[in-house]
Amino acid sequence: MIRSTEGIVLKTFDLRETSRIASFFTKDCGKIKGVLKGIRADSRKFGSSVDRFSVNGLVYYEYRRSDLHLISQCDLKQFYFSIRKDYKRNVAANYMLELVDTVMPLEHANKKVYRLMLDYLGSLETVEDIDKLVHIFQIKILLLSGFRPHIDACVKCHKKVENKARFSLRAGGLICSQCPTSETHFTAISRGTIASMLHIEQSDWAKSSRLGLTNTARKELKYILNNFLVYHLEKKIRSARYLS
Repeated sequence: MIRSTEGIVLKTFDLRETSRIASFFTKDCGKIKGVLKGIRADSRKFGSSVDRFSVNGLVYYEYRRSDLHLISQCDLKQFYFSIRKDYKRNVAANYMLELVDTVMPLEHANKKVYRLMLDYLGSLETVEDIDKLVHIFQIKILLLSGFRPHIDACVKCHKKVENKARFSLRAGGLICSQCPTSETHFTAISRGTIASMLHIEQSDWAKSSRLGLTNTARKELKYILNNFLVYHLEKKIRSARYLS
C-alpha cells in the first residue's frame, strides 16, 4: 500500500554503503521506520537530507509483514535553522525526539502528538525560556501518550488534595498529608506546582506558554518530571543531562 503524509525525523542511521534508515513521527500514521535507498550515494535522489527534527513530505510503500517500509519520496518542508545554530535549543529539540521515540509505539497514529511536536519546535525557534518550554512539553506528552501522573487527587484515598502533598514515583502520583506511607520514593510538592501542571494539561499550547512559573515550581517540576520519566519508562533520556 502506498501512503502519503508528512513527518518529523526522529533519528537516522546508515544502512550498508549507500542507504539510510530513518524513523519519523508522522501526521497520519504515527511513528514509522523506512529505508531511503541510495540516498548516501546520490543526495539529489531525495529532496531532503533527512536531518533530525526536520519536517518532510513523505511517500512510502507500506509493507504489511514488516515494520520497515520503503520510502520513495522525502521532500524537506521545514528545517528550523535557528534551532540548529543554538546549542541549548538544539539539545531541547533532540530531547523532544528522544522522548517521543521512547513513549510512542510504532504505527500508532496520534495527530495531537504530531501537533504538539510542531508547536514545540515553532516556539523553540524564538522563545527565551527554554526550560519552561521543556516542562510544558513533558507534561503534555505524558498526558497524550498515556503515561500521565495522577495529580487530580490522592492515589491512596482518592480525595482532592487541598493542602500539602507528596509526589510518589512508585505510586505514580500524589499522596495527601493525611495518608500514611512507608515508601521513600517521594518528594514534597506545592499546591502551586500541582495547579501549574493541571493548567498545562487543560490548556492549549499558546495559553500554556503564557503561564508564569515560580522558582519553586521550576525546581519541583524538574525533579518530579525527570525522575518520573526515568522511573516509569525504565530508561534514561540521554539528552536530559544537557538541559539545565
